[in-house]
Amino acid sequence: MKNYTITVNGKVYEVTVEEGFTGQGQNGGASPAPAAPKSAAAPVKEPAAAPTAPKAAAAGSVKITAPMPGKILDVKVSVGQAVKRGDVIMILEAMKMENEIVASQDGTVASVQVAAGSAVEAGDTLASLN
Repeated sequence: MKNYTITVNGKVYEVTVEEGFTGQGQNGGASPAPAAPKSAAAPVKEPAAAPTAPKAAAAGSVKITAPMPGKILDVKVSVGQAVKRGDVIMILEAMKMENEIVASQDGTVASVQVAAGSAVEAGDTLASLN
């Protein structure tokens, strides 16, 4: 048996796979044993988007990024609009699910880099706050 550590969406799993599995079923190889993932460690937290040193906020100093690839369905804010932490900035469709992208802190929307219908990749900057 071989043990593997797999990370999916920041959550770590330990998986055990039988050696010699050929994937040919009952006629040509070993039967696969279902490997149930078990949680090995707490999910790795991504660092919050915040300035590292206390200083005057530059235009767009706090970046709001896409957590996963998908398509922007709706942009709920405009440049200059005041937002509070947790306010919905936009809706991102990924894997046929609608995900709310929210403000990570209180601030003012400095820029919006995407529009409804835009395709985005994980890590793309969607908007920025002051």
